Amino acid sequence: MKNIAACAHPTSARPFFGKNLGAGVLALVLAGCSALPTPPSRPVMYDFGPLTAAPSPGDRAASLQPLGLAEVEAPGLPDGSNAVLYRLAYADAQQLRPYSQARWSQPPAQLVQQRLREQLGQRRAILKAEDGAALARDAARGGKLPPVLRVEIEEFSHVFTSATDSAAVVRLRATMVDLTRAGETLRGQRVFAVRTPARSADAAGGVAALAQASTQAARELGDWVDSLGD
Repeated sequence: MKNIAACAHPTSARPFFGKNLGAGVLALVLAGCSALPTPPSRPVMYDFGPLTAAPSPGDRAASLQPLGLAEVEAPGLPDGSNAVLYRLAYADAQQLRPYSQARWSQPPAQLVQQRLREQLGQRRAILKAEDGAALARDAARGGKLPPVLRVEIEEFSHVFTSATDSAAVVRLRATMVDLTRAGETLRGQRVFAVRTPARSADAAGGVAALAQASTQAARELGDWVDSLGD
C-alpha cells in the first residue's frame, strides 16, 4: 500500500538524508511503480444482435400450424462453453482454438435457439419444450400435436484459410418429426451449411460473420419448414 501511495504522489516523498539520497529513493519508488502488475483486461462479450426486418404482428401468417422447437444441441462443441472458437485450416484444421479475449453472452446453442425462435416466430407460433405436457393432454382428447423441430449444431467456428482470409462456418442439421400416439414419424431432415466471409481476421470479425451466418441459416431453415407443409 505504501508503494501505491508513493506512485500516486511521487513528488510528496520527503528527502530525509539529503538531495542525492532523496533522488535515489525517488528513483527506487518510481522503479517500483513500473513493476506493479497491470490489471487483466476483461473479455469482450458478444451476442447475435437484434433480428432486423422483422414483420409487424399483422403480417404474421397466423393460419400456419404451430411448431414445437426442441432445445438446440451442439454435440461437437464444448459443453456449456461461451468461448468464441476458430480454426486455422491452413495449419491444423482439426483443432478448435478459443479466442482469449472474446466470449459469447450465452453458449452458442442457446444463441442459435434464440435466433431460430425469432425467425420461425415471424410465421407461426413457436412452442417451448415445456409445453409438451399440455400438448399431450390435447392429444389424449383427440387433438393433433404440432410437429417438432430438432436442430443440432455440427459446425460453428471462425475458419482461417490463411493468416488474412477467414469466414464464419455454420452447419445445422434439422430434423422435423410428427408426434403420434404410436410414436414419432419422420417428416424430413436436412443439413444447412452457410459460409460468410469475415470483415476482419480477428474475434470481432469472426463473431459478426457468425451472427450473419446463423441468421441466414435460420432463414433457410424456416423456408424448408414451410415447404414441408402442415
